[in-house]
Amino acid sequence: MNTMQSGDDASELMWVKSSYSSSEGGMCVEVAAGPVAIHVRDSKHAQGPQLAFHIAEWGAFIGSLRAGEFGA
Repeated sequence: MNTMQSGDDASELMWVKSSYSSSEGGMCVEVAAGPVAIHVRDSKHAQGPQLAFHIAEWGAFIGSLRAGEFGA
């Protein structure tokens, strides 16, 4: 996992808000797929720090979620 500051080769990404984010201003997460990484940021602080996960790392994480390894 890497942390990135906004503007680090991620400025042209297409961000998508999580379907689990509420429209009431609660916890909101956005993700964007890059050529080698999946980027994650807080939608309320779009210019703030971002996390970047290699595509294989992200795939393992999503697989673990689907398998129920993190609980509900």
